[in-house]
Amino acid sequence: MSMMKIKFTFQKRVRLAQGLWLLSWAAMFSGMVVFFMGVFLKTELLRRSEVMHNDDIHVVPNLLMVVGLASVGINLCAGRICQDSMDVARFARWKTFLTPFFIGSLLFTFMFLVAMALSYALQASLEESLKIGLKNGIRFYKDTDTPGRCFQKQTIDHLQIEFQCCGNNNFRDWFEVQWINNRYLDFTCKDVKDRVRSNVDGRYLMDGVPFSCCNPASPRPCIQEHILDNTAHHNYDYQTEELNLYSRGCRQALVSYYMGLMNTIGPGVLSVFMVQMSMLASLRYLQTAMIGVEAEDMEVETEGYILEKGLKETLEEAKETLKALLRLKGGQVVDETTEGDAEAGASE
Repeated sequence: MSMMKIKFTFQKRVRLAQGLWLLSWAAMFSGMVVFFMGVFLKTELLRRSEVMHNDDIHVVPNLLMVVGLASVGINLCAGRICQDSMDVARFARWKTFLTPFFIGSLLFTFMFLVAMALSYALQASLEESLKIGLKNGIRFYKDTDTPGRCFQKQTIDHLQIEFQCCGNNNFRDWFEVQWINNRYLDFTCKDVKDRVRSNVDGRYLMDGVPFSCCNPASPRPCIQEHILDNTAHHNYDYQTEELNLYSRGCRQALVSYYMGLMNTIGPGVLSVFMVQMSMLASLRYLQTAMIGVEAEDMEVETEGYILEKGLKETLEEAKETLKALLRLKGGQVVDETTEGDAEAGASE
């Protein structure tokens, strides 16, 4: 028994083709929107690639761009099919192509859901990538004269200012690394020599942070050195000076930013998926409704359906077809192996 069967008169088929033509254009523009959303997300990820350890998260914008472009192509074809459906002779050219086109379009459409699911599933990977990337970025902050790291300081400073954050987890991360280049340290100064000698790695560590950690909302001039020393500054208590430095870590800030982008993109992708599925359902009805139409009698009443048989029967048929294909392929492999063995025996 056919699934979701509907009877179509000539007028209904015309209205279906006209509605599908409009829907295909709406779905095409939606696909373009998805493509540009993928481009935007890709650009935002590349902008901060220096503070990311791996590129796993890039699979989301890449997939969005692919399915967006595929959607544009699918809907352009669907629009042309609608136009040709008014002429039985021209529509006949599509008949052998429509079933594989429909199946391929369905697979690409479900990739929208895959992209949306990955945008949430890869949050842990994004966080881990930023954790390692920011840690390395802070460690190499001072290497302004090292090839390949010359702009690391600039990147970190811009990042902390733009996202109003400090360090990886918080401002204390700067206490664990030497972030001042040796060329800017006076090694004749006793304080500098004592700090370097007191560290087993010979690093100059201090309870200070770069200027980019300073919060402009602070009512007093920024204190970025001797942060933990209350006696070094007048009327100062580092435990109560909450506005002096940004308290949020950059990892948290970036994860929130990117997940905010993906949470915005997700509903948009879901909406496009619904539009695309509506287009494919309408196309399927048009395809099946045109099966019984002949050039001599365009006004004949026909039936359209989503599946020729029930869902269970269709799945069983697909399963059997797949098994037959696998057996055929396996038989070809066996025949090729037997033929190869026979040739080898003949040569001996």
